[in-house]
Amino acid sequence: MSERKNEEALRRRDFLQLVLGTSAGLLLTPGKAFLRTAGRKETGLKILVLGMDGLDTVLLQRYLEAGKLPHFQKLAASGSFKPLRSSIPPQSPVAWANFITGTNPGGHAIFDFVHRDPQTYLPVFSASESLPARHQLRLGQLTIPLSGGQVRNLRRGRAFWQILEDYDIPATIFKIPSNYPPVETRQRTFSGMGTPDLKGYYGLFNYYTNEYKTVTEEYGGGGRVHDVYVIGNRVEARIPGPNNPFKKGNPETFVDFKVFIDPVQPVAKISYQDQEFILREKEWSGWKKIRFEFIPSQSVSGLCLFYLKEVRPKFKLYVSPINIDPADPALPLSTPESYSRELARKFGPFFTKGLPADTAALENDVLDEKEFLQQDELVYQESMAMLEEELNNFRSGLLFFYFSNTDQRQHMFFRLIDRDHPAYDEKLAAEFGRVIENTYQQMDRALQLALEKVDRQTVVVVMSDHGFCPFRRGFNLNTWLLRNGYHVLRPGRRPEEVSLFQTTDWSRTRAYGVGLNALYLNLKGREAQGIVRPEEKLPLLRELAYKLEQVTDPLTGERVILKAYISQEVFSGAHVAEAPDIILGFNRNYRISWNSPLGSFPRELIENNPQKWSGDHMTAPDLIPGVLLANRPARLESPALEDVTAGILSLFGVKIPPEISGRPVF
Repeated sequence: MSERKNEEALRRRDFLQLVLGTSAGLLLTPGKAFLRTAGRKETGLKILVLGMDGLDTVLLQRYLEAGKLPHFQKLAASGSFKPLRSSIPPQSPVAWANFITGTNPGGHAIFDFVHRDPQTYLPVFSASESLPARHQLRLGQLTIPLSGGQVRNLRRGRAFWQILEDYDIPATIFKIPSNYPPVETRQRTFSGMGTPDLKGYYGLFNYYTNEYKTVTEEYGGGGRVHDVYVIGNRVEARIPGPNNPFKKGNPETFVDFKVFIDPVQPVAKISYQDQEFILREKEWSGWKKIRFEFIPSQSVSGLCLFYLKEVRPKFKLYVSPINIDPADPALPLSTPESYSRELARKFGPFFTKGLPADTAALENDVLDEKEFLQQDELVYQESMAMLEEELNNFRSGLLFFYFSNTDQRQHMFFRLIDRDHPAYDEKLAAEFGRVIENTYQQMDRALQLALEKVDRQTVVVVMSDHGFCPFRRGFNLNTWLLRNGYHVLRPGRRPEEVSLFQTTDWSRTRAYGVGLNALYLNLKGREAQGIVRPEEKLPLLRELAYKLEQVTDPLTGERVILKAYISQEVFSGAHVAEAPDIILGFNRNYRISWNSPLGSFPRELIENNPQKWSGDHMTAPDLIPGVLLANRPARLESPALEDVTAGILSLFGVKIPPEISGRPVF
């Protein structure tokens, strides 16, 4: 079981490394400065939106009925509580983009966590891309950028706060996902999910130990293990930083540090640069600044947390991903740029990485459940302090504030409320089985704070982008395509040994899977080696959709895919042609495996998920709606994310642009 789990984790990390390795590369140039500030028009109405990622209708109702969420109950009684229809597929980058633009994915062009390059058939990150400096000067081993690089947001369509800006209605948008880098605006915005760490990864921790330990490095949120030696109660190591854009080959930068271990007590002193601090075993350091030098006149600043896990008998030190320093950001974090520095002056260092909880450290057993929750509690407390500050300054217009805790904890702890999950552990469930319930109660306290701070005329909305369900079994889409004759491999290697479509015979392959819910045709004129003629496209899609919806799990007898959506039939807008050809809407308990998106063809068609990442939201959206609560009655019986967007604009008396597909929910 342990070997199988490690194999699954390896495949997952390989997938994320492939997807994000080239797309999230760090460009150490500040974003465009938006020097003007939004007009502070006094509006007769204020709207507060609390975005709680992944808040689930079924679980919320359960805790409401148990009397554990008094402030959610109060809000629902004062207006409305309804399931909120999510996006197709209900992935966070897609769903929040629906809300931001008021359109479906055909309008905003975010269809999955990853897309594919039709020339190479390989995954690429969907939300943003990094463009290097166009002109460089090379002097020996130095490379001098003569023009700045750029980080580009790939979401299309206008954000609702840009529309409000047209009417001089002020807005503060705090950490909404699908807004990295933050789009140009005079409004106050701070980027959220999608924001990388200082290395350009989506969270890369470092772990220093003299105990044998392996962690597969991944660009999407993983870590590195550094073997160290304790010599004379002293450890010497180094922390890797961003690649040096000024040196030939862009080598990694490093900061050396030393650890002095007390010979008797479980205490150590850590020293680097101008920092020196003492940690006891099982103690977190709080934020520490770290600076990486490129050349004498150029450097970048970051932030990290140290956690002294163990002194003896083995040495174990965790260092968090290096967060971008909001006081001196090397990458664009906010609009205007001064907003980031303003927050840093008020609160000191804080989390800037898009998803701050280190789920990869928990998955790799670098942090245990208790240690992971200690770290994520720092995120929650920091968010509460910032919410209170924003509420104190909320005078007019709109305030959106985002919480990530609900999403990240449900991903990692669903296994402990689902006895049928392959990773269910009775002992752990006794200790951590109420983590999700406690997290919903923390959201209730956030709502309490909001209700105490706003006046009676303020419209208060709580919303989530999707719900949650167990992820028990994984479906290997490319294996299914291979077995059913839609994908063909050249002879010479066993299918289960293949990855990245290395032996695919594209001259005979009609379909392939890349991404977490996506199937593409090998379409002539679009893919580099396409063979499916345009007139064959729709009949083939209908054939595939029908057959996929008939797939049943021999272990359970359940259908694996509840609905296979043909994109051109469910999407509208200017970017439908860029969509995957079919979006898989999985049944409850199922989602794509970690293998199939890598262009792999595992022997098993459907396999258990033994990982701690045990809850997910890649099903058909009707199975896991989000949540909408407000102190105003909802006009619509079955509202969708886009309807909330239209409702916000309507409440402010703003004319709804024709590209917005939503109808006002209020």
